[in-house]
Amino acid sequence: MNRPRERNRLSLEMIGGLISELEKASDADDVSHVMITGTDDVFSSGADIRLINEMLENGSAQEFAAIGRSLIEAILSLDKITIAAVNGLCYGGGLDLALACDRRIAAPNAAFCHPGVNRGFITPWGGTQRLPRLTGEAAALELLLTGEPINAEKALRIGLIELITDDLTAAVSAL
Repeated sequence: MNRPRERNRLSLEMIGGLISELEKASDADDVSHVMITGTDDVFSSGADIRLINEMLENGSAQEFAAIGRSLIEAILSLDKITIAAVNGLCYGGGLDLALACDRRIAAPNAAFCHPGVNRGFITPWGGTQRLPRLTGEAAALELLLTGEPINAEKALRIGLIELITDDLTAAVSAL
């Protein structure tokens, strides 16, 4: 993901681009795994809130939910290993995206959060189902109901990620 000025918010354009890249990877015989990462110190700050607010106002929020679920389904159905290399903030829909990947690793500065609860919503992309399978119910509920971020060390301790590393690319190659 490469929208650093927008903190890698998941816009319609970015979601479409990710789906397109996943389709290319699926068709490539020489690709064994796909690494999804962000730029600078942001994996993804989640869905584009301005876009969500617009869609809520014009009654098309369900369309955005369906498009987001299409991205998650593209990750889940990919016949390659998917690895979320979380290089910084991983919030909301970005966390749902990471949860859909087969494996998750993180930089020491990574932070994970589902802040939508503080605004009265939560992403409908399946993260609420996947998170407790990895972390157990208590840890999942803490993340989902408080909207408070957790750091990489806590994410490792609760099973959200499997490795903390300064060199995400080298770690992905070694997996």
